[in-house]
Amino acid sequence: MLERYVYCGAQRLRCGYTTGSCAAAAAKAAARMLLTGCAPIESVIETPGGVRLALPVEAASFDGKTARCAVRKDAGDDADATDGLLIFACVTAEPDGLISVDGGNGVGRVTRPGLDQPPGAAARVTRPGLDQPPGAAAINRVPREMIARAAREALGDCGMETGLRVVIEVPQGEQIAARTFNPRLGIVGGISILGTTGIVEPMSETALVETIRTELGVRYAAGNGPVLLTPGNYGETFARRALRLDLSRSVLCSNYIGEAIDHAVRLRFSGILLVGHIGKLVKLAGGIFETHSRVADARMEILTAYAARAGADRLLVKRLLDCATTDEALGLLEAGGVLNDTVRFILQRIEFHLERRAGGIPVGAVLFSNPRGVLGQTTGAAALLEKLRQTEEPI
Repeated sequence: MLERYVYCGAQRLRCGYTTGSCAAAAAKAAARMLLTGCAPIESVIETPGGVRLALPVEAASFDGKTARCAVRKDAGDDADATDGLLIFACVTAEPDGLISVDGGNGVGRVTRPGLDQPPGAAARVTRPGLDQPPGAAAINRVPREMIARAAREALGDCGMETGLRVVIEVPQGEQIAARTFNPRLGIVGGISILGTTGIVEPMSETALVETIRTELGVRYAAGNGPVLLTPGNYGETFARRALRLDLSRSVLCSNYIGEAIDHAVRLRFSGILLVGHIGKLVKLAGGIFETHSRVADARMEILTAYAARAGADRLLVKRLLDCATTDEALGLLEAGGVLNDTVRFILQRIEFHLERRAGGIPVGAVLFSNPRGVLGQTTGAAALLEKLRQTEEPI
């Protein structure tokens, strides 16, 4: 068990190790077994972040040609769908002197371009460079390098020179993949082998932002139309049902609206449309682009400020500040006769902050509430909606 911890608020959370670290450790163990006939009890690797891991080896077997060893994924205290899975490496000798890495049973296959682009690629080329082209196994660049390095280390430890073919397998991968982002990314048949540092940090913002960036890369590679950003499933559902969008250009950005816009700008999308519930997007009117409540929960303060600008009296202002939800506040605004003006002022300020963040790329927003539907939209939203409908393709 990895004795490494991070803090989230007052919680002390144990870190784990990635599927990439498991695959590398399993590959090193299987290579040693192929070369010596014996599997090690544990496999020692160093992660890209410089952490030394000694991981227990399980389910070792050797049929005289292929050595197969597994390492069990430990996600620590992170809510990870792959926690507890056995990650296998099957290693055979190759006469060409090269080390190759591929995916087998339970490792997904890429069906769309845009995955795992090298850092900065979008700024250098019209389309992102691809490390995982369609047809390749869904093994990200860093884990692929880790696996190859681990196999070379086994050769060095044994004082031998030969080529090695490493195939990563995850027997339960196809079933588990349905609970991951893989279907959205066009990865079929299994999970992805992931990890840039080799360590899983529980509730990691970095991991969530990387997922958003990956999905943006896939959408961009499919064609440079506008991108639809929604903070969550409510936004996607509303966009599909009320706005008649098929979501093939949609990316879930969670609370990281600013990060998503920044990366969409780096990729040079032709436009950005944000669709979200007023309870989330009202924060943008205050210039708040990371909208998790633990960072900034100023919904009522911002809404009340614009209600006052729209003419709300002191009693209504007090009642608004006491509201628990924005839907409750909307009812009070309507009863006070200032709903439309309040929403209009909020949208004007959202537009101001979005345009500053987007740096010249067309950007817009649509605000909704569940009981009321569309509350309003910024001035550029209608054109972006039309462009999205023209560029979408069913996924």
